[in-house]
Amino acid sequence: MSKPALSSTSIPISRVCAQVQTNGHSVPTHVAIIMDGNGRWARRRGLPRIEGHREGTRNVSRILDALGKHGIPYATFFAFSTENWNRPRVEVQAIMTILEETIDKETPTLVEKNVCFRYLGRTDRLTPQLRNAITRVLELTKNNTGLTLSVALDYGGRDEILQAVRQIASDGVPPEQIDGELLQRYLYTHDVPDPDLIVRTAGEHRLSNFLVWQSVYSEYYSSQVCWPDFDEAELAKALRAFSQRKRRFGALPPEE
Repeated sequence: MSKPALSSTSIPISRVCAQVQTNGHSVPTHVAIIMDGNGRWARRRGLPRIEGHREGTRNVSRILDALGKHGIPYATFFAFSTENWNRPRVEVQAIMTILEETIDKETPTLVEKNVCFRYLGRTDRLTPQLRNAITRVLELTKNNTGLTLSVALDYGGRDEILQAVRQIASDGVPPEQIDGELLQRYLYTHDVPDPDLIVRTAGEHRLSNFLVWQSVYSEYYSSQVCWPDFDEAELAKALRAFSQRKRRFGALPPEE
């Protein structure tokens, strides 16, 4: 039976790691962000939607730096979903080009800043140029020991689980051996902790098929700001809100 090795940062680890202190407040170990509102940002400025996507990709590096300042070791950005293929063909093609150019441009910076890049999602529907850019950044940053940056591209939570189940069946795993820990080993996120905090911009409150398995005990934060305008101050608001949450994971504290 061939299966990915279970890393030390599996499900239980993520539930006890969010104890890092920044300015006296606990901060999450893993922040995941649904970057929403690029098109609306552009429309309000009389710009083509694609300019919103372009500015949105620029904002990733700014927020990544801000997360690093808070000592947060894991970050995941939702860049393109399995459902986004239903958008106009011209827009999809432009997004793929922007992503390719951005990854190529930012790879030397990621190497310099000791960031480990990870990819979550399918690759078979991407352009060859984008696949090559992803392969290159994965190879060049695989041994980096700083912040782990995961980019979810052509990603869907349900599809991730479906692909994992298919692989488990293909590997001939007996049904009685299948449990949550084993399924976790087959997910794209098998070697990163579950997100402690999921932030969505542009005032939306939906999960939109993002990290379906991994988010069962995540805290949520909705920002009214569109993604290109989501800055370090907005991030600080989200982290402050997280520090005030009481996380029980289904249990009760001793005093209750």
